[in-house]
Amino acid sequence: MSSTNRTVVVTGIGATTPLGGDAASTWEGLVAGKSGVKPLEQEWAADQAVRIAAPVAVDPSEVIPRPQARRLDRSAQFALIAAQEAWKDAGYSGKAGEAAAEDGAAHVDPDRLGAVIASGIGGVTTLLDQYDVLKEKGVRRVSPHTVPMLMPNGPSANVGLAVGARAGVHTPVSACASGAEAIGYAIEMIRTGRADVVVAGGTEAAIHPLPIAAFGNMMAMSKNNDDPQGASRPFDTARDGFVLGEGAGVLVLESAEHAAARGARVYAEAVGQGISADSHDIVQPEPEGRGISAALQNLLDGTDLDPAEIVHVNAHATSTPAGDIAELKALRKVLGDDVDHMAVSGTKSMTGHLLGGAGGVESVATVLALYHRVAPPTINVENIDPEAEAHADIVRGEARKLPVEGRIAALNDSFGFGGHNVVLAFRTV
Repeated sequence: MSSTNRTVVVTGIGATTPLGGDAASTWEGLVAGKSGVKPLEQEWAADQAVRIAAPVAVDPSEVIPRPQARRLDRSAQFALIAAQEAWKDAGYSGKAGEAAAEDGAAHVDPDRLGAVIASGIGGVTTLLDQYDVLKEKGVRRVSPHTVPMLMPNGPSANVGLAVGARAGVHTPVSACASGAEAIGYAIEMIRTGRADVVVAGGTEAAIHPLPIAAFGNMMAMSKNNDDPQGASRPFDTARDGFVLGEGAGVLVLESAEHAAARGARVYAEAVGQGISADSHDIVQPEPEGRGISAALQNLLDGTDLDPAEIVHVNAHATSTPAGDIAELKALRKVLGDDVDHMAVSGTKSMTGHLLGGAGGVESVATVLALYHRVAPPTINVENIDPEAEAHADIVRGEARKLPVEGRIAALNDSFGFGGHNVVLAFRTV
């Protein structure tokens, strides 16, 4: 099919996060300023320098039947739960092309349906757990499902199988920018005519001794074990690193024509993406935010987005000393005085950092912020960094209403180790 430039819209949302087992409860927690961070209760946590994390509020064992769960890494379980919620929310049911005639669900041609689910680390818990089985119990006790469970494309493949996607099933891996890059990739699949509908988002399940020890030893995570709910504090002078979270966030993206033809409810327009790379350091952000600025400028150059429309930014804001400020510098550099009327939220203060799942969950939050015209707060900002305050208007303490009239837009920023930068834009319809 020849290249097109079709409008892309969001017709379904789904999530399972530290704040709730679905998108509605997650959104309720975000608006209320609720923290999902808790002390780690596992025996192995006692030896860790970091003994806090943000586990999902509803364990997948309560949702997925045990025989199915045994064949899925935890990251794939999260992805499947969020994707199935989003799929149903969009008005679809069962596999594409199979269930519509029976139950009246909306129809999509499976050859025009895609899935793009990202993970930054993949099936790390399966890999590590099965290595322990190999060492302790021997070769014959290793699960025959190990390889498909640990594959980074396992979540995407299982979501693709669940919905019957045949236009393409993809897995971008770009560390903590992975979930956002998946959604950007899905937008392009629809815009260029490869698909009419794409299920897209990010997932992660890395609350395990090894990742926590590794992140802790590189001084990337907060060690504020005595105050778990106050540990993630973006833009605060006392911020000392991120808190590890887990879960998934998924959107159903659709061409505007396809959505209109079936009378679908539309949450927002997915305007587009901007992507760049820092080429600065494998883990440290470029201090002036030059790569972030380039991604944002690419977004503006490649879409019809007017900076004056942007009233909200869901910032990457991991609560690291260098990263938080570099992001705000980039916003100011590209958007200038327009930043003054943008409500900037750091929702990782409540969910923790879901690594490859962050862009998915935070895209859900960004879309709902536009849909309800409310910006979630950044919690735990007791003493705002003067440099942060000079560059942006941080939503602190309580949620803030966004303009109730006219068309408004919002950005979702996601950046990852390796210097990956992704900026997504959404807009009301």
